[in-house]
Amino acid sequence: MPLILLFYRMMVRPLLREPVRTLLTILAIALGVAVVVAIDLAGGAATGSFRSSLETLAGDNDLEITASGGIPEAVVGTLATLPYSIRVSPRIDDYTAIADTKQSLPLIGLDLVTEASAYAQNESQITSGARGISASKDLFEHLGDANSIWVGASTGYKAGDRVELLINDRVSGYTVRGVYPDSNGNESAIVMDIATAQQALSRYGRVDRILLKVPASPSLEDWQQRLRAVLPAGVEVRPQGTGTTENRRMLAAFRWNLRLLSYISLVVGAFLIYNTISVSVVRRRAEIGIVRALGASRGVILTAFVGEAACFGIVGAFIGLPLGRFMATGAVRLMAVTVESLYVSSRPGSIELNAASVVLALAIGVGVAVASAYSPAREASLVSPVEAMARGRREYDVRVNKLRDFWLALVLGLAAAAASRAPAVAGKALFGYLAAILLVAASALAMPAFVITLISFSSRLLGKLFGVEAMLASRSLAASLRRTSVLVGALSTAIAMMTAVGIMVGSFRQTVVIWMEDQLPADLYLRPAGSAAADRHPTISSGLAEELSKLPGVDAVERLRIYEISFEGMPASLASADLNVQRAHHDSDFFSGRPREQVLAELRDSNAVVVSEPFTYKHHKKAGDSITLSLGEAKATFRIADVYYDYSSERGSILMDRSTMLRYLPDPAPSNLAIYVSPDAHLETVRVEIEKATAGHRVLLFSNRDLRAEAIRIFDRTFAITYALEAVAVVIAVMGIAGALLALVIDRRRELGLLRFLGAATGQVRKLILFEAGLLGLLANLAGMALGLALSLVLIYVVNKQSFGWTIRFHWPVEILLGALMLVYAATVLAGLYPAQVAVRLNPLEVVHEE
Repeated sequence: MPLILLFYRMMVRPLLREPVRTLLTILAIALGVAVVVAIDLAGGAATGSFRSSLETLAGDNDLEITASGGIPEAVVGTLATLPYSIRVSPRIDDYTAIADTKQSLPLIGLDLVTEASAYAQNESQITSGARGISASKDLFEHLGDANSIWVGASTGYKAGDRVELLINDRVSGYTVRGVYPDSNGNESAIVMDIATAQQALSRYGRVDRILLKVPASPSLEDWQQRLRAVLPAGVEVRPQGTGTTENRRMLAAFRWNLRLLSYISLVVGAFLIYNTISVSVVRRRAEIGIVRALGASRGVILTAFVGEAACFGIVGAFIGLPLGRFMATGAVRLMAVTVESLYVSSRPGSIELNAASVVLALAIGVGVAVASAYSPAREASLVSPVEAMARGRREYDVRVNKLRDFWLALVLGLAAAAASRAPAVAGKALFGYLAAILLVAASALAMPAFVITLISFSSRLLGKLFGVEAMLASRSLAASLRRTSVLVGALSTAIAMMTAVGIMVGSFRQTVVIWMEDQLPADLYLRPAGSAAADRHPTISSGLAEELSKLPGVDAVERLRIYEISFEGMPASLASADLNVQRAHHDSDFFSGRPREQVLAELRDSNAVVVSEPFTYKHHKKAGDSITLSLGEAKATFRIADVYYDYSSERGSILMDRSTMLRYLPDPAPSNLAIYVSPDAHLETVRVEIEKATAGHRVLLFSNRDLRAEAIRIFDRTFAITYALEAVAVVIAVMGIAGALLALVIDRRRELGLLRFLGAATGQVRKLILFEAGLLGLLANLAGMALGLALSLVLIYVVNKQSFGWTIRFHWPVEILLGALMLVYAATVLAGLYPAQVAVRLNPLEVVHEE
C-alpha cells in the first residue's frame, strides 16, 4: 500500500496537475495504436481474408479444372462419363455492370438444369450457392428464355423486374426470375444458365471452369492424378480455390509493406514517450533524491517511472482501439481501391474487432511505452541521491557523450549500407527495412552533435537578425540539449518518412509518366465500358476493328488481347498485340537496350515472347530462358527474347505476337484497340467518325492525353493510403512538440518569471517561446530532409525492387516536398502558441517570492 501511495503522489498527481500535456501524450500514443490497429484490421479485411469475386457461389467442391482461354465443352462430357461418383459443375466466370447503377458484379453461368435435378433428387448434394436458384418454382419454365437471370437479394431487385446489363461492349435487357440470399452482398452476383452466359459472352463451345466434388477416398492428390490422365495436356486440375490462394500470396508483399509503414507512427510515438519520461525524471530529480535518501531502492524508482509509461500506454491503447476500428473503415476503402487497381478484383471481408485486436492494441501501446521509457527510468534509478538532486547532471552527460554517439551513428550508417546490399528473404525486403531502422537509429544518435553544432554557429547570427529573443531561444535549446535532441529526433523521423515516401512516390509517378510517353504511341484508344480492374479484360466485338480500319483518316488499328493465367503458382497476364503495325517509339524500353523493332521482329510468327520486369523478378527468369505455358488444350514452350519495363501491373506480364496467340487460343475478339490517325487527317474529325461507327457498342474512347491523365488519376488514388499514414505520423510529432514546449515552459517558470520581473514584455516572452518552436521545426526539417533522402534511396532501390520488381528513376518532387515541409514548419510554430500563452500568464511576483 505505501508503494501505491508513493506512486500516486510522485507520479500520478503531477500528471493530473498538467492535464493538457498529459492529454497530448496519451493522444499521441492513441493515434499510433489506432493507425496500426486500423491497418491490421483493414489488411485482414481487404487482403488477409481475400476472396476472389469469381469464387462466388463456388459451393463445397473439392477440385477445379481450368485452362487459359477456356475449356472445350467436350471435356465436360468426358468427365461426366468417367466410372466414378463425381459431381461435375461447369461454370462461366466473368463480370458485368448494371447499366442504371454502374454497379459491377460477377457474372456466373451455371448448368441450372443439372443443379435443379440434383436439388430435386437430394438437397444435400446441391452446391450451397445455387440452392436458392435451383429451388425456384419457375426454374424449368424459364430456362429456355435467353433473357432470364437470378440476382442476389442485396441488389434490391425482385422477380419480374427488368434489368439492363453491360456485358463486354453490349447492353442487353434481362428479366429477373428469382432472388437468392447473398449474405448481405458477400455472395452477390448475376447468375444465368450456362447456355445464356455463353451466348452473352460469345464463348461458344467452351467453359471457363469445371468444379468437381469427389468422394473422400482416395486422397485429392490421387484424384488429381487420375483426372490428369484423361485431360488434354494444357488443361490443369487443382484444388478448388487455388486462384484465391495464389492471389493471397501475391498480396502478401503489399500487406507486409503497408503494415510496416503504419509502424512509423509508433516510432515517432516512442520518441515522444522517451521525451515525456525524460522530462518527468528531470523535473522530479529533487523528489528522486529525497526518496532515495529515505531508503527507496533503485527497483522502486525504476518501477515508478516504467509504471508511469505503462499507464500512458494502457490509456492510449484503450482510446486507440475504437479509434482504430473507426479508421479501419476508411482504410478498407482505400486498400480495396489499390487491390482492384493493381492486383485483382475482390470483395473485402468484414472488419472484425476481436480479442486479438485488443491484445494487439495493448501490446503495442504498453510495449512501446515501456520500451521507450526504460532507458530514462533506468538512468533515474542508477544515480545516487546526491546526483539525483543535481540539476544539470543529465545535460552534462549528453554534452560529454555527443562525440561518442556521433561515431556510433557513423557505424550504424555503415551497417545500414551493408544491409541494403543483402538479397530479399522469401520475397520480403527484410534487410531493406533493417537498413531503414539502422538509419533512423543513426540519426537519433547523431542528433545531439547536429543540434549543438548548428545552434553554436547560428546563435549570434539569430540575435543580430531577429533580436535578443531569438538568441535566448537558441541558447535555451542548447542548454537543454537532451530534451531538444529527442524532440528534433521525433519530428525529424516523421519528416524523414514523409520525405522518403514523397520522393519514392514522386519518382515512381515521374517514371510512369515518362514510360507512358513511349508506351502510348497511338492517337486514340478504345476499350469496353464498365469499371476497370487489373484482372478484368472484357472484349470488343471482333468485327469492330475491321470496320474502324476502313474509316477515312484511320491509318491503322492495333488489336490487343489479354488473358489472366497462372504461372508457377502465381497470377500473371498473357497478352498479344499486332506486331506488324508500325509504331513510332522514342527510346528502347528493353533491358538489352536493343531497338524495339529488332526485338519485335523476333516475336513475329514465332514461339518467342517478351516478359515484364516484375515477371522476371517473381519467377527468376531472364532473356534467353524458356518458359512453358498452358494455352487452351496444349502446352507450348516459348523463348524469352527480351525483358521490358512495365508499370501497369505488379502481376507480371508475357507478350507475344497476335498471330502466335491465335494458333493456340483462336478467339479473335480483342480486349483493347489502339487507333492510329493518318498524318494528314484531323484528329477530332476522325474521333467523331469513330464515335458514329461505335454507336451500337458500349465502349470508351480515349485520346492519348486522356488515357495518360486517367492513368495518373488511378496512380494518385492508389497511393492515397500512403499519404494518410504519413499525415498521421506528422500529426503525432507536432502534438509531441506542443506537449514538450508546454513542459519546457512549466519547467522554466522561474526563469521566465524572472525575465518578466526584470522588465521583459509579454510580447518578448511570447516571441521567445515561438522562436524556440520555430528553431525546433527548422532543425527537424533539416535533419528530416537529410535522413529522408537516405531512406528514399533504400525505399526506391531496395524495398521497392525486392518487393515488387520495378525499376524506378530517382526524381525530386520539389513543389510537393516544399509545400509539405512548409506546412509542417507552420504547424510546429503554431504548436508553440498555447505554451507561449501559458508563459505570458506567469506571475513574476510569485516566482520571485518562491526564489
